[in-house]
Amino acid sequence: MPELPEVETIRRDLEPVLMNQTIATVFILDNERASPDLTTQLPGQTITAVRRRGKLLIMDLSSGGHLIIHLKMTGQLIYLTNQSTPVAGGHSHGNQDDWSERFTRVIITFKNSSLLRFNDLRRFGYLKLVDQKTLSDYLEKTFGIEPLTPNFTLENFLPLFRGRRTNLKAFLLNQKLIAGLGNIYVDEVCFTAGVLPTKIVTTITLVQQQRLFSAINTVITQAVKNRGTTFKDFVDGTGEAGYNYNYLAVFGHTNQPCQTCATPIKKIRLGGRGTHYCPSCQK
Repeated sequence: MPELPEVETIRRDLEPVLMNQTIATVFILDNERASPDLTTQLPGQTITAVRRRGKLLIMDLSSGGHLIIHLKMTGQLIYLTNQSTPVAGGHSHGNQDDWSERFTRVIITFKNSSLLRFNDLRRFGYLKLVDQKTLSDYLEKTFGIEPLTPNFTLENFLPLFRGRRTNLKAFLLNQKLIAGLGNIYVDEVCFTAGVLPTKIVTTITLVQQQRLFSAINTVITQAVKNRGTTFKDFVDGTGEAGYNYNYLAVFGHTNQPCQTCATPIKKIRLGGRGTHYCPSCQK
């Protein structure tokens, strides 16, 4: 699933090209991924901002409404120009085996003839049009403090540990506590902080909590700088792969030597998720 760095990369790519663009048409190719009202409500509206909260993209509209987009596991947004006649589904464009066209679910065209494709192989992502109150209520209920924002401070981070009896990985994945972290970066954060992902939160020392806070900032900043992590499906707003995979220390490195101590990296299932760690460096 695209995590904070991948969604932020897409947001940064799309913001300069979508700002002040007026929507011309909306083609919905999969009614389960977007509600039919987008075809009537979006045309004529201008995009006034492209924002992100956690893993959620938010496009503010001139009407005062908001188009929210969740990429879920395999969703992509790709911006294309010089396509004078968009074809629903993209099946008449280029190679039929092109991932970006075979799995297009929604196409938004703009008055300057550019277009935005929403692609989704696994069909878990979605597009929705919501009003300001609905959006505000959803964001408040769904997302906790977020890396790379002013409210992500040590003072706000430390109280989250109080009374938590789950394992560390489940704690860091809880979007209501910390927004934007997913499986890849939680493993990397735990390694960087030197803390086992299996450790029960109530047993984590103050020093370890402080190291985890610093590790989150370090890992997420690096991943954004490297334009996200691509294993298979993720591409940025122009269809290019991220290159943060080259900088991962444990995720995807099962049985390979730890970059610090050369101990083989282990992989276990924790809460139904593949979890990578170094049994020597992490305590």
